[in-house]
Amino acid sequence: MAGRRLDPGEAALWARVVAAVKPLHAARPTPPAPLLLERLEKHGAPTPKPVRARAVVAPPVPAKARTPGPTLDAGWDRKLARGLVSPDSTLDLHGHTLASAHALLDQGLARAIQRGDRVLLLVTGKPPRAESERPHARGAIRAAVQDWIIAGPYADRVASIRGAHLRHGGQGALYLILRRPVRRVD
Repeated sequence: MAGRRLDPGEAALWARVVAAVKPLHAARPTPPAPLLLERLEKHGAPTPKPVRARAVVAPPVPAKARTPGPTLDAGWDRKLARGLVSPDSTLDLHGHTLASAHALLDQGLARAIQRGDRVLLLVTGKPPRAESERPHARGAIRAAVQDWIIAGPYADRVASIRGAHLRHGGQGALYLILRRPVRRVD
């Protein structure tokens, strides 16, 4: 995609921005392309400083970390598609901010797991309509739910996340299928 060229002031400003950026992950520093350096120097921009690689310590990963999977057995899939599954409990996040919805999701999952629920109906609100023209954040909670669950403390207890049947909210809700607790035999 060809765009307009930067004027000298913009080029100098962009060079300062690039020089101030620090990478999120350590990588081998790559020297700037000679052509880029020539263009920056031509417009009077300072030469970017080389980036030092830093060691990144990854957090420990549990040996058997399980996350919500894409499939359930065929029986579950048929029941969900036909709307034959009755949720054990419902959690309504519709109308909350992202922060309050995230906290409420963690609390609701903890309660559902403690009660031994298998299906939690999560009301998130409908995603944005395709014909919508105004900028808005509609559907932000629904878009963030899977990330919250995967990164949350109950990721290993959620077997699957599915769209809800029309009778339970359709596009405005999700089913969280919870795993049965592992019973230890002593």
